[in-house]
This record gives sequence, C-alpha cells and structure tokens, in this order.
Amino acid sequence: MTFSERMKEVLEQGWAASKEMAAKAGAKAQDLGERGMMMLEVKQLESQAQKLIARLGSETYIAFTEQDKSSIDREAVEFRTILDEIAVVKDAIEKKETELKNRKSN
Repeated sequence: MTFSERMKEVLEQGWAASKEMAAKAGAKAQDLGERGMMMLEVKQLESQAQKLIARLGSETYIAFTEQDKSSIDREAVEFRTILDEIAVVKDAIEKKETELKNRKSN
C-alpha cells in the first residue's frame, strides 16, 4: 500500500468517525431538548395545580365566611368541579414525570 493510499484510508476513516460522532451529538441534543420541554410542561402543570388549589381555598373561605356555612361538602358543584380539575392535572403531571423518567433511563 502506498503512502497516498494509506493517507486516503486514514482520511476516510476519520470522515466516517466524524459523521458518526456528529449524528450521535445531534441525537443527544434533540433528546435533551425534548426532555427540557417535558420538564417545562411539568412546571406549567404544577403551576396550574397551584392555581386550582388556591381557587379551592378561596371557595372554602367564601363558604365559611360570606355564606356562613359550618361545613362544606366535597360533592357540592363548586368544590367537585375544582377537585375534578385538580385530579386531571395531577394525572397529567404523573404521566409527564413517568415519560421523563423513562426517557432518562434510556
């Protein structure tokens, strides 16, 4: 094998390794971006849950102070609606966190 043939072979191997490395880096960057988006979605859902819980607290306060109730019923429409919305958000958070955990372990 001549010197020029050896150099050509070395350059081709280096080029193939560079392409493979670039592909792996691109895939890793995409994965990190997707995980970042999922983490952002979890934070947004947590914020939504906090607002719903604050709304539930507000409705409870109104019931006890302005409406002079001595107790509240979780099945009352104003409470049941909020509790159902909180349950939906809670499930969405758990699903996103599971997806994120699975993505990290892969």
